[in-house]
Amino acid sequence: MTSGNSAHAGGTLEERKMPMRFNWVGCGPDCHGWVSAVGIVTADSPQDFEDFARGRELNGATLVLDSSGGSVNDSITLGRRFRDLGMLTTVGTTILNRNPNGNRASVAPEAYCESMCVFLLLSGKTRYVPDMAHVRVHQIWMGDRADDAKAASYTAQDMMIVERDIGRLAKYTFDMGGTGDLLSLALSVPPWEDLYELSPVELRLSNLVTTDAVADVLPRGNSSIPMADLKPKPMQDRFVGNSTAEEEAHPQSSKSTKTAEANVPTGGVAAAPAQAQPQK
Repeated sequence: MTSGNSAHAGGTLEERKMPMRFNWVGCGPDCHGWVSAVGIVTADSPQDFEDFARGRELNGATLVLDSSGGSVNDSITLGRRFRDLGMLTTVGTTILNRNPNGNRASVAPEAYCESMCVFLLLSGKTRYVPDMAHVRVHQIWMGDRADDAKAASYTAQDMMIVERDIGRLAKYTFDMGGTGDLLSLALSVPPWEDLYELSPVELRLSNLVTTDAVADVLPRGNSSIPMADLKPKPMQDRFVGNSTAEEEAHPQSSKSTKTAEANVPTGGVAAAPAQAQPQK
């Protein structure tokens, strides 16, 4: 395709580094649409998703991810919400193909799912990763000190926060059906090294991939996968208060400590397997 007849609906480096945006993408009469999630998970992302989901039927819908990661606890909150909805997950970039009969959407396989995005991918009840996608991991860290992690100073309170979040992430990983191999791979890569790109074997070993068939997450002409309701949504105020139903259901995920922001430039060279050193 040339730039004259197609356009990206998401997935540039700049968009992956911006706060996460959710969009419903319709793809024509012979296939069902999907939810595009592009960008970094922030403290606002769980509520942004609730605002997006209101008035739509998203049970069993497909979530297409292109993200550089983000906040640990807010990603856990989002991931549990996606699993509650029975969503299917994959990695990709949404493309709008322009033609005389109108725009038609498709998913390009070359995209990035890094850092905490990997754990959002894990939330899908069915998970597919195309061969051209890049799934990369690293340790969680204090987000405001990840740019120069070696030179930064840390208090006992900081270490408590990181270890607490590792515990929360471990519980979430096993709740979602992931394996200890995923945690071992991620927690072996410090923030001053390049993100480590998982191989096809490691994607299977970590249980990030549950199917090799794209049709299992992006079916065509399968009415068993519900289509989102595209009727206009009324403007809604954000929830206010000290707790929400989500926080009551998963109290450990209610407060955000940004310990896992991907600060390594997306699209860089991934570390080779031999370069990943055990966590000290």
